[in-house]
Amino acid sequence: MSAESGISTFRDSGGLWEKYRIEDVATPEGWYLNPALVLDFYNQRRKQLLESKPNAGHYALAELENYFDIHIITQNVDNLHEQACSTNVLHLHGELMKVRSTGPGQEVFDVDINHSEINIGDNCPRGFQLRPHIVWFGEAVPEIERAELLVEQADIFVVIGTSLQVYPAAGLLNNVRANVPVYLIDPHEMPNLPKHVTVIQKGSSEGMKELKSLLIS
Repeated sequence: MSAESGISTFRDSGGLWEKYRIEDVATPEGWYLNPALVLDFYNQRRKQLLESKPNAGHYALAELENYFDIHIITQNVDNLHEQACSTNVLHLHGELMKVRSTGPGQEVFDVDINHSEINIGDNCPRGFQLRPHIVWFGEAVPEIERAELLVEQADIFVVIGTSLQVYPAAGLLNNVRANVPVYLIDPHEMPNLPKHVTVIQKGSSEGMKELKSLLIS
């Protein structure tokens, strides 16, 4: 969803993820071995986000709130949906502009956009080191049950810009009720999709433009 805004994805060639091993920067083990490297990686991602803006796809989703009760379940950790004024956003994998205490309470704090770097020695008020508020590989996804409930209640289900390969999020398609229209917006080929899925093989901006015309024509 955010690739058109310049946010690096797992599949990007030459992007941030290609320069680092996921095991080193996006797992609890990586954090324990080299927290400074992990903090630096997310500082770079946060800097990239602060230089980015929502794209037309984000704005189209926000505009659909004028016609539908929209709930966004995102794997993205950026805040571009919120910047585009979407009001119901559930972040499955955490949020880049928040940090979390490594102490027992795991309290969550907003990042100051004017001082967005988090380094070793930056502690919560109780003295515990701060870490990115990100769900890393190997960690539980706290919001997945809430996401499943939202999907089970949906009258229309739209998948935008995902490879459908990262679980448990990819499994949400299985929670859609029978006979509920399902749309998939992605410029890449998606083999072995269920027959009831309507594919719009375009990027998020053009794809959302087409979907919007289909839904409110």
